Amino acid sequence: MAKQQTPNNMDLVRWFRNSSPYINACRNRTFVVAFGGEVIADAQFATLVHDLALLNSLGVRLVLVHGARPQIEQCLRQRKVRTRYVKGLRITDEPALRCVKEAAGSVRVEIEALLSTGLANSPMAGACIRVVSGNFVTARPLGVHEGVDFCHTGEVRRIDSEAIHQHLNEGALVLLSPLGYSPSGEVFNLSAHDVATATAIQLAADKLIHLVDGKGITDNRHHLLRELTLEQAEKILAGKHKLNNDAANSLASAIQACEHEVPRTHILSRQIDGALLLELFTRDGCGTLVMQDPFEDTRQAVLQDIGGILELIAPLEADDILVRRSRERLEMEIDHFTVVERDGMIVACAALYPFVKEKVSELACLAVHPDYRRQGRGDALLHYIERQSHQLGIKRLFVLTTKTAHWFRERGFKAGTLEKLPVKRRALYNYQRQSKVFIKDIA
Repeated sequence: MAKQQTPNNMDLVRWFRNSSPYINACRNRTFVVAFGGEVIADAQFATLVHDLALLNSLGVRLVLVHGARPQIEQCLRQRKVRTRYVKGLRITDEPALRCVKEAAGSVRVEIEALLSTGLANSPMAGACIRVVSGNFVTARPLGVHEGVDFCHTGEVRRIDSEAIHQHLNEGALVLLSPLGYSPSGEVFNLSAHDVATATAIQLAADKLIHLVDGKGITDNRHHLLRELTLEQAEKILAGKHKLNNDAANSLASAIQACEHEVPRTHILSRQIDGALLLELFTRDGCGTLVMQDPFEDTRQAVLQDIGGILELIAPLEADDILVRRSRERLEMEIDHFTVVERDGMIVACAALYPFVKEKVSELACLAVHPDYRRQGRGDALLHYIERQSHQLGIKRLFVLTTKTAHWFRERGFKAGTLEKLPVKRRALYNYQRQSKVFIKDIA
């Protein structure tokens, strides 16, 4: 007799099942994760390091970029070294450079020590997670600007992406400090934001992730902004609503990364316990996603899309995979449709019919153009529909299908019966088609 699951156990099982597509999508992807020295001084830093170790164990290729500003400031105070800033940049003279090297080295050692503990209180406690640091960042002096000599303050010249990729391929985690080196042996103090941005660009990373102070990227009412296109991000950065320095620098980094073909940048609050896991492995995440202007856009359908939808679904209707829909029916039901448009062409569509009272939705007319199949668009559209349903308070999604049962089964749908459907939908069931019912819990 099977052991009965407790509610807490079932919550864990449900979460793990829902997160599995995201876990699979992150495997073998390269993420650059940047955080300031404030994060290292925080009580939750050990938890963050354990989350990073967990990502590494799941096959994520991680490059960490740490800052050290508060540690540098503390060292300067202890040694009674005076330093000044011009336009937010520290003038790094010889005494300041000694503090920069000492602080950056101390932070690096602390991170390496925590990563060496593996995953605390788990079967992976004490696991060997190899961390590699080195002279991967080549820098040059910032020089003299408007009569101000910035001394040993520098800027990134080149990232040794080949060496970093080699270590990532071997399963190591790469750790970069806010220091750069010149071919002549000089050391330069760099901005961690600049190091992270240049690293993500030159590695062609899949994601750049910034952990920031405060809530993150907000509007003028201090509401968190969940998704931003490049154009929207630029408007916010140039607008009257002022972000804190950390958030503003991270947003500027995200814009630059997107302009240089890094597909996604995430900006997360460091104060949220488990922010990385929530952002990467849940439907809604917990931060702000900045993305390139979409060449391909998923959006609500409008009347002008009807011709493209008809052209897309006609072959599937001819093969009796989809129910035939007239132009008139599409015009009446267009508000239920979501389309994927690629350079002016409708390449995928799906319809959502919610039964709000019963907390159930029907997924209908899911179609992808033959030229664009096997590239994840069907999955992406399904996730989009699931998010729409979730926002409506829907708990279950069902489909009626004659020939694609295997596709839905592989995505978590289970065979159901007509009795499980809302009464209104049962009344419309076509007994001649004998469609099979499949249901998926999405709560």
